[in-house]
Amino acid sequence: MAVKFAGGRNIAMKVPPHQYDATVAFYRDLLGLEQIGGPEGSAAGFVFGSNNLWIDKVPSMSQAELWLEIVTDDTAEAANMLAEANVVRCDEIEDLGGLDGYWISSPAAIIHLVDAQGGSWK
Repeated sequence: MAVKFAGGRNIAMKVPPHQYDATVAFYRDLLGLEQIGGPEGSAAGFVFGSNNLWIDKVPSMSQAELWLEIVTDDTAEAANMLAEANVVRCDEIEDLGGLDGYWISSPAAIIHLVDAQGGSWK
């Protein structure tokens, strides 16, 4: 059986501290998107159509990055398939705390969380 992949509901925008407040205000105050959570001052979540947009303040970043979620029906087999295709694993970028998933990079250096179908975030 072939591993199945699908786009997840979650988009993470990793933002340096000097851009965080203005970025959150842009989505909350200017665009008026519904805020759905996140710890005050370090992360904010918004309804973004059928997706969730998470804005995270990351002190080690100098510019913003978008990270995407990919869900699969079999994370272990997906890991094997991705490794055979020489897809770069980059688990060191953020600890998942025991979540059934891992981080990869696309050829264009876009970070993707690969996790179990059903999603790992809200």
